[in-house]
Amino acid sequence: MLHLDIRMDLIWLILLLSAHLADCAPEKPKRSALNQLTRTLLRKYDCGVRPVHNWTSLTTIHIDLILQSVLDVDGKTQSMTTSIWYRQIWTDEFLVWDPEEFDGITEISLSSDAIWIPDVIVSEFVDAGKSPPIPYVYVNSSGSVKNNRPMQVVLACSLEMYAFPFDKQNCSLTFRSWLHSVKEIDLALLRSAEAIANDQKEFMNDGEWELLSVPSHYWQIHQDDTDYAQIQFNVLIRRRPLLYVVGLLIPSIFLMLVDVISFYLPLDSGTRIAFKISILLGYTVFRVNLTDELPSTAVRTPLIGVFFAVCMAMLMLSLIKSILVVKLLHHSEKEVKQFSVSACLLDKYGSAGREFTESALTSLKTLEFINPSEDYELEPSLEEDLLSLNQVQEAPSALEWLLQELVSLRLAFSEEDGESAAQADWLALCSRLDLYLFRVYLFVLVLYASTLLLLWASWSFA
Repeated sequence: MLHLDIRMDLIWLILLLSAHLADCAPEKPKRSALNQLTRTLLRKYDCGVRPVHNWTSLTTIHIDLILQSVLDVDGKTQSMTTSIWYRQIWTDEFLVWDPEEFDGITEISLSSDAIWIPDVIVSEFVDAGKSPPIPYVYVNSSGSVKNNRPMQVVLACSLEMYAFPFDKQNCSLTFRSWLHSVKEIDLALLRSAEAIANDQKEFMNDGEWELLSVPSHYWQIHQDDTDYAQIQFNVLIRRRPLLYVVGLLIPSIFLMLVDVISFYLPLDSGTRIAFKISILLGYTVFRVNLTDELPSTAVRTPLIGVFFAVCMAMLMLSLIKSILVVKLLHHSEKEVKQFSVSACLLDKYGSAGREFTESALTSLKTLEFINPSEDYELEPSLEEDLLSLNQVQEAPSALEWLLQELVSLRLAFSEEDGESAAQADWLALCSRLDLYLFRVYLFVLVLYASTLLLLWASWSFA
């Protein structure tokens, strides 16, 4: 009996010690509600299956777009680089829970690789650019999934550069499902089309491009006997032309004005042609340095390129006109010299009625028109005639000799006055021709400049 009591006491002692030890042992931590919810949602989830319980049900993807900036517009590759904020919202019927069962959690973030993501792409997509990766999406208790991400995309765009730098561009972003037809995936706008078109709060409006609007519309395209839903956003932008007007147009206009003013240089001064050549060389250097500033297209030349080409052609025409007029002016003087030499020879050898002294004086006068820097060889007979003038010849009387000298002087002065008057008349004729060509040149230049200004003004205020 004693042994039985001892055993019972030992049992009670062991039980008390075990109970005390059990109270002192640390309690095993419970799994967090967020972790339990994530495990519960993704335990049997298949990310390759469209998230509907009834396969005939339609999944509607709500799309929203906010344009942040226009980074680059390349006319050569016909592409535009933009930075946008893109949002997708749809309902996933497999991601629904009761917040009361999970500590009141109403929204969680899940990995985008772990759930179903719609295959909505941009049809004009060329390159992803430098888009930052966003690996998570937000899901609320009703199954609504929000996929928000910034994107830098390079879009293929049909750019019209003819009106540069007063051009406007219209580039589109067309969102559509690549595989699912409209019976499986439909698209809709998250906001109204008016709100999206007029939303410019996030746009960086201090750059080269000004955002006009972003209109959008929905339609269905029929392809391979199947209808596909599409939403297109049109990005309407306009270039700010001030930089190009100051850097390209105004210097070119100044050079053309200097060329026009150079027509007021005297025709026989010899500096007009050199001055016009300097203007043409300066304009050529100006064009070469600004080649990279002009847009390059493979199909159509911008109007500003035509403007520069025509300006250079007008400068060349101005130079050619001046060369022709100056050549015509100096060609007349050369003919006068040749005429004087021929008249001298005819007087000496062909006319017997003329006195020898008149022929010799004509020869002397001809020598005055010959450039002393040039070397001329006179015939021996002509040299003898000139030397004979210095010899003392027998004269009938002093009165007759004086009368002969006076007649010779009168003839010399008359011929000189006649030639001077002829040269003055020829110079006046060349000046009138130069003035006429200048007026024609000025008329063509003003007509062309007015046409360009009207076109650019209509484009800038349109």
